[in-house]
Amino acid sequence: MKNLMDMNLEELEQLLLQMGEQKFRAKQIFKWVNSGIKSIDEMTNLSKQLRQELGKVGKVSRLKLVNKLQSKIDSTAKYLFELDDGNIIESVLMEYKHGYTACISSQAGCRMGCTFCASTGASFSRNLTAGEMLDQVMSMQEDSGNRVGHVVLMGIGEPLDNYENVVSFLRKINHPEGLMIGMRNISLSTCGIVPGILKLAEENIPVTLSVSLHSARDDKRSAMMPVNKAYSIDKLISACKIYTESTKRRITFEYAMISGENDSEQDAKELAGLLKGMLCHVNLIPVNTVQGNGYKKSSRNQIDKFKNIMESRGIETTVRRELGSDINAACGQLRKNRLDSNAN
Repeated sequence: MKNLMDMNLEELEQLLLQMGEQKFRAKQIFKWVNSGIKSIDEMTNLSKQLRQELGKVGKVSRLKLVNKLQSKIDSTAKYLFELDDGNIIESVLMEYKHGYTACISSQAGCRMGCTFCASTGASFSRNLTAGEMLDQVMSMQEDSGNRVGHVVLMGIGEPLDNYENVVSFLRKINHPEGLMIGMRNISLSTCGIVPGILKLAEENIPVTLSVSLHSARDDKRSAMMPVNKAYSIDKLISACKIYTESTKRRITFEYAMISGENDSEQDAKELAGLLKGMLCHVNLIPVNTVQGNGYKKSSRNQIDKFKNIMESRGIETTVRRELGSDINAACGQLRKNRLDSNAN
């Protein structure tokens, strides 16, 4: 049975025509599904007969809230959701000056194996559907009572490893009959899957691309990020330049600051040299403490030195504000703890 939340307007139109119903009903159903209803019976401008017939071929399946952690330091909230099949995912709601940002997952688990990421320690189960991604935003809006104005696909999973569902989600959340969140208010984070970046450049979807870089040297990056063995830094930077030329959008390069690993003066100079002349900015991220990897975040003094070197060489650089540190708000840790406890 189809989850109506996964379907775009065109797919709903096809479904209605197959049912022998009028095509215009699809827009009514699409609007209902994107308004946060929990069952077909809530579609009150459809006849009872149509609702019954629709219920034979489709359903409205929503996420189940399993756990929520609220930061005592700031307003950050971390959510643990259960999917229809029992899989667990994480989402985070963060408050900034410009409003609320939803950080959502694109997969249940991750295949990329980055050594600094909490998602690496928990098994990959499957890709999320467009509806499951959309539902994370809707569920956090409903729970908090606050409208989400920005979305970042930086939770569990690699979005470009779930390409078709992610693109479908982006079009749905931007739709004028849906949540209508502007593409320029959406960021997609990738570890550097080059074919996906090149394909996305052709979609005419002007989202902000955030690329996890973390080193300007192939040997260091490969040690931290296995994806670099398939797509070297040269190939990645080349794809990023094509993306900026096609979309006219500035790329954000994410750089986890790891003490003694990639935070030296030489590392900063190499990074500045690599990115010179690109339409980009660098976001320095004090690495999260994840049990088992032995990484420690760089000192604030070292981060500031790194930032100054980058800026002195003309690269716009910011340091990410740490939110929800008391609830381990970085995605992956809550899910991993849940899976570990269930295994014992």
